[in-house]
Amino acid sequence: MHIRHVRNELLGALQTVVGVVERRQTLPILSNVFLEARDAELVVRATDLEIEMEVSTPVQNLKPGKVTAPARKLYDILRGLSEGAEISFEVVEEGRMLVRSGKSRYTLATLGAEEFPSLAGIQADTQLTLTHKALRDLIERVSFAMAQQDVRYYLNGMLLHIGPRFVRAVATDGHRLAMSELLIETGLKEEQQIILPRKAVLELARLLDGGDAEVTLSIGGGQIQVQLLNLRITSKLIDGRFPDYERVIPDSQDRRVLGNREKLRSALARAAILSNEKFRGVRLQLEPDLLRIQTQNPEREEAEEEVEVQLEGESMEIGFNVTYLLDALDAMKTENFVLELRGPDASGLLFEAGETQSKYVVMPMRL
Repeated sequence: MHIRHVRNELLGALQTVVGVVERRQTLPILSNVFLEARDAELVVRATDLEIEMEVSTPVQNLKPGKVTAPARKLYDILRGLSEGAEISFEVVEEGRMLVRSGKSRYTLATLGAEEFPSLAGIQADTQLTLTHKALRDLIERVSFAMAQQDVRYYLNGMLLHIGPRFVRAVATDGHRLAMSELLIETGLKEEQQIILPRKAVLELARLLDGGDAEVTLSIGGGQIQVQLLNLRITSKLIDGRFPDYERVIPDSQDRRVLGNREKLRSALARAAILSNEKFRGVRLQLEPDLLRIQTQNPEREEAEEEVEVQLEGESMEIGFNVTYLLDALDAMKTENFVLELRGPDASGLLFEAGETQSKYVVMPMRL
């Protein structure tokens, strides 16, 4: 293999896939990136056996071929070179690849491309087309609620619930739940639910640009494949039963709080400074036209904030994890929020004023 191209394009291709490569691998070849020169393009692929990313970039192909090279080292070399520099990759002998740029020379150890694992070709049962913006919006509105390394493995990801006329993204860690819905004609006759792993969700969020270009999702055989122009992401799905999220979302609350989202978010952020670092508890005291926020910590330090709100229903007091409230408010985009409550021992429901397509459920805390 022998190719030549400018540094920026090659670095961009590596930058796209290198996030998949884990720094500690049980198989040495998984620390490498697959490179194949064919026709007038270079195919770059990386995998951790759970998720695979493949991107192509145009190059001057002097000699077709394929090889695998250390992903992080190659990425760091390209990143260290000057912008616009011309670079060549050449396999000079078995097990060695020469990287040249101007007066710089780097020889990297390689492994055979035939040993590089690949996720099997997907047999799609379902196909769905969304825009970058629509898919990115769904992910951004719920991904913060995904669990991290929970023993209930099905919580370590995001549910995608697809119906004939909607697509919903749902995430929960058992203490809070986030749901966002997109109303769209999907062409499906029956509803389908799949769970995307956390890593695949975060990589998608990083790569989606928020534009109007189309994204094609192909689902089948326990895998999902996402096609974004010259980039293809293939990921295994989590095999498990996601909680019945529709039963978790409260549908009858007797108290309703309406207020300015940014004012509440700022007040909570300030009060959180003096909250207990372990439990992050915040006390909300609801009164007519007023929401009082109180926190304290083991050092007997205290914070109190007051925010003007509109309250429908009786006064009450309730405790929440302040981080969960802040995450939900950060995911919203409207000027005003709505918080619905039933009692101090019942879940709170947060959503945007005038919009109910995204909902956030937060379990209460005893303070």
